[in-house]
Amino acid sequence: RHHGAGGAADGGGGGLPGGPALGGGPEAGDGIARHVAALREGVVLLGAVVPAHKYTAADIPALCASLSSNDPAALVAPVRAIRKLLSVTEAPPVDAVIHGGAVPQLSRCLHAAEHPELLFEAAWALTNIASTDRTSVVFEAGVVQQLVLLLRHVHADVREQAGWCLGNVAGDCTTYRDAVLAAGALEPLMLNLQQPASPSLLRNCTWTMSNFCRGKPQPDLKAVAPAVPMLAYLMKAAEDEEVVVDAAWALSYVSDGESDRIEAVIQQDVAPRLVKMLGMNKMSIVTPAVRTLGNFASGDERQTQVVIDSGALPALVPLMSVNQRNIRKEVCWLVSNIAAGTHRQISALVGEPGLLEAVSEQLSESAKWEVRREAAWVVTNVVGGGQPQHLLRVLQVGALKHLCDLLDVSDVRILLLALDAIDNLLTQAPKLGASVDVVHMLQEADGVEKIEALQEHNNEEVYRKAARIITNHLMLEEESENALPNTTAQGTFAFGVGPAPSAAAGGKGFFSFGAPAPAAPASVVEFQPSHVAF
Repeated sequence: RHHGAGGAADGGGGGLPGGPALGGGPEAGDGIARHVAALREGVVLLGAVVPAHKYTAADIPALCASLSSNDPAALVAPVRAIRKLLSVTEAPPVDAVIHGGAVPQLSRCLHAAEHPELLFEAAWALTNIASTDRTSVVFEAGVVQQLVLLLRHVHADVREQAGWCLGNVAGDCTTYRDAVLAAGALEPLMLNLQQPASPSLLRNCTWTMSNFCRGKPQPDLKAVAPAVPMLAYLMKAAEDEEVVVDAAWALSYVSDGESDRIEAVIQQDVAPRLVKMLGMNKMSIVTPAVRTLGNFASGDERQTQVVIDSGALPALVPLMSVNQRNIRKEVCWLVSNIAAGTHRQISALVGEPGLLEAVSEQLSESAKWEVRREAAWVVTNVVGGGQPQHLLRVLQVGALKHLCDLLDVSDVRILLLALDAIDNLLTQAPKLGASVDVVHMLQEADGVEKIEALQEHNNEEVYRKAARIITNHLMLEEESENALPNTTAQGTFAFGVGPAPSAAAGGKGFFSFGAPAPAAPASVVEFQPSHVAF
């Protein structure tokens, strides 16, 4: 992110979007890079007011040339001038500064440990270059190790600016992130979080820590695990909303993956706080909370149960009707993970008032497609792993009609999900009670016609599943309805002539009236479901 004039020096700070989210998804509130914009004519710098001076791009060559001085005191003015040029919010002259050879000189300035003004101005200028698509120039100048050392500097302003710059570097790509972690940045950054000199420092260092934890492939758990207790504390206790949000995102990044990553976060007893965050009206807070709880639910049986026991299910119901479709999508994803759990967990889900109804609504044709896909996973998981009473609830909320509506979509994966759910409903139909006619419900929803049409689908797995449903469930129904009355063993009509003659009873070539007829072969062959390997 881009650093504003009211940043490290006086506790202001800015947060303009600095680039796309690394690894996808609605990530930390203000992007992976922060630019420090010059928002006013003068700034308070280490206790001294810096007078304003206007510079233009035409001054850059001369300013860059003056950076070759070996006198730290003489370097403050040109470095500050370059910093001011880079601090404009629109089109900062980054390329001109780079082409002027300033970056290596700014990197050299970071070694002037006894000159905090110069350290601060140089780190600020480098922070803004790193907030653009030219982060590689900063990284290749070899600044990381020196910035890590500056995280322990006696002046808090210098520490904050060094942390900010490292956050921009780490947020650019996973290669740079891993290099920053390998340089030992985590420990001194945690020290600044434990004893923040200012609200601004706490805010920026928390954001930097979130960048240390984000990205795919993920950082090794051992590299970031020491920060998890501090992040959990900040999410639970911090009063600054930005700190809470960034800490929550960091925990979502850490808990995304295998059970050991989930456990590292669950052990900090954050689930109750995350559930409380679900009830807040600010989606910037709700989103990372939903994501982290969804990660928990994707873990093993015990980890999924933590979500239920923390009271998350009733808190999810109102979120299914918010305007932000991304929230509805995330909630459906979370619920789908619970639906993939045990019978007890599925019972909690379907028994939560209004939750399954809300899922069914998000499965309907009126819902946004990306939300419908996640809702389809919920229903498919309930039907595939649930008990008869769970399937009855699925039917009661009208989900079968919405599953049939999915049979028209072009997304093959969702088509297969819908077919699997319908197949399971038909297979379990005998256990649902005589009053529940799943085939009739399927017909009313135009499902039979659509499944028959899918036998012509160009995807082999789709047409095989459709054909199997018809063979195993619908053909029997159709033949039962259309069975011919009073047929003979040879399949001909017997209009009142009695049973077919038996050679054994009446002799070869003779009818034996009144003798019992031989058993007719079954007119319907029942096919058992089979698994086809593709």
